[in-house]
Amino acid sequence: MREAAPSSHSGRRARLRDRLLTGGGQALSEHEIVEMLLFAAHPRGDTKPLAKALLAHFKTLGALFQASPTQLQKVPGSGAAAAAAIKVVQAAMEEVTRQELGKKRPVISSWDRLLDYCRVHLAHDSVENFHLLFLDRKNHIIGEERQQRGTVDHTPVYPREVVKRALELGASALIMVHNHPSGDPTPSRADIEMTRKIAEIGNQLGITLHDHVVIGVRGHYSFRSHGLL
Repeated sequence: MREAAPSSHSGRRARLRDRLLTGGGQALSEHEIVEMLLFAAHPRGDTKPLAKALLAHFKTLGALFQASPTQLQKVPGSGAAAAAAIKVVQAAMEEVTRQELGKKRPVISSWDRLLDYCRVHLAHDSVENFHLLFLDRKNHIIGEERQQRGTVDHTPVYPREVVKRALELGASALIMVHNHPSGDPTPSRADIEMTRKIAEIGNQLGITLHDHVVIGVRGHYSFRSHGLL
């Protein structure tokens, strides 16, 4: 049987792999990282042009990983295989942060892990998402849910529904998290008023609102650390 001819791009692929293994991720540029991710989607083709096209379209790695499969496949030269290769990275990142956050320790003492988790899930999303973390009496997470998904600058949140869900799960406390697609985590007047209402209703029913964290690509805003809770 005749052996398959080596790919014309195998030399570059080998060099990228060697650089990664010897120098770590910092030895590669952003487009080279994406280029390597696409090896699985295109086992023999040149993945460099598509990697550059994807980064040109989405601007950053974070936005690329947060993009939906439909958005990814709209980039010329992309397809289902390329989208899957990229989305599996996001899935791995989310699972790692979820496992770290879920270790048996109070979430309040694992604040950096919580922020990592929020950044991975929300910082680069193109629309607002409102998440709830439900805590027991020892401040361990007993549940995490996306309560609402909104538009580029608004998410409808109903305070009584938030507290009702906490009661259904037997939670003693809450942490609320939402993102600002603009990148600026500064809360709006509506954010502040909604947070105040949820804190008031929760206090009446024995549920503490520990914090409301707003996530953006330019940082985060904690209501508690700014004296708003």
